[in-house]
Amino acid sequence: MIMLINGQSKLNGHIEVSTSKNAVLPILAASLLSDEPKIINNIPLIDDVDIIVQLIRELGIKVSYHNKSLKLIGNAHKVDPPYELVRKIRASFLIMGPLLARHGIVRISFPGGCAIGNRPIDLHLKGLEVLGAQIKQTGGDIIAKGKLNGSHVYLDFPSVGATENLIMAASLAKGVTYIENAALEPEIVDLADFINSMGGKITGAGTNIIKIEGVEKLTGSTYTPIPDRIEAGTFMVAAAASRGEVTITNVIPEHLKAISAKLIESGAEVTEKADQINVRGPNKIKPVYIKTLPYPGFPTDMQAQFMAYLSCAEGSSIITESVFENRFMHVPELCRLGANIKIEGRTAIIKGVNKLDGAIVKATDLRAGAALCIAALMARGETTITESEHIDRGYERIVDKLNTLGVDIRQI
Repeated sequence: MIMLINGQSKLNGHIEVSTSKNAVLPILAASLLSDEPKIINNIPLIDDVDIIVQLIRELGIKVSYHNKSLKLIGNAHKVDPPYELVRKIRASFLIMGPLLARHGIVRISFPGGCAIGNRPIDLHLKGLEVLGAQIKQTGGDIIAKGKLNGSHVYLDFPSVGATENLIMAASLAKGVTYIENAALEPEIVDLADFINSMGGKITGAGTNIIKIEGVEKLTGSTYTPIPDRIEAGTFMVAAAASRGEVTITNVIPEHLKAISAKLIESGAEVTEKADQINVRGPNKIKPVYIKTLPYPGFPTDMQAQFMAYLSCAEGSSIITESVFENRFMHVPELCRLGANIKIEGRTAIIKGVNKLDGAIVKATDLRAGAALCIAALMARGETTITESEHIDRGYERIVDKLNTLGVDIRQI
């Protein structure tokens, strides 16, 4: 798909953030832990959700939509999800823990997703082995089997995916599990809250030690996941980059502290209320230093968007990517628009320029595509973003939302 954006329009108005992609995907995977009815509200209409729903259906679960709610019922009668779906998104690997916990066996291929660097699954596998799983690799598949028992799991790195997989697996394991050096992300807390709503016994989510008391059975539930902090952050940066003013609703300001702090440092005005944030763009963008870190540090998923924004700062900014080693694929595309960015290892040096000019660029991944949208807002003339389907993986109705804010944008 192709996205066309006419630049230099100030964003103005109100926008409502959709449900978090990174929360709803593990919650949908966790629905496999019970065969009783689960209703997940405010499902975002994005490609990644469509893929995980297809995958769950392939396993034998009955899934139905009604008014943006998703109802899931039934027990999986397959434990080997199809490769053609698993390879499309990394979140597909999150069904490993629930299937292993319910059926004692799972066969799954290596997951796909954005090509942003090495995202090893060894932490997932090591943790499941500590819980009693026997794991072997055959060809491109991983086979795990065995009865799970509670234990102490220490993660060498606070991996979000590994923490989620282990929480789900341990929720039905016999005995008590402790996950140490667990990820702290809000999406981890949301997953634990969902499982607890089904009768799980999880405490400590949001801290670096999570305790899971295994239960024999989980029940049904009706649940509404948290709003998408990365979508909110993207619109916050877009508002600042366009020198506009936008009020963003359906947000949890506490989840956006690192983003708000860097926008304020750059000269933007950020005002928080209970469930909304107002951002007013600066007259002049000040350069800043950013280092991506696990939550509550600056999110790697916002690195590309800030790089686009800072490409027009008055001075030089530095961004260090400490989470993924190959997350600068958007740099050549930003330079095609006139940005001046140099890469040294995991550090990008952004020398601010007076202007960007529209050009034909390519979205290499989800967040890179969002960054190109922001750069296009600042650029003179029209920007054509090819392979814009990457953006649709994580942003619900982004074209409609930007149109609402006054942007001349269309997708064909």
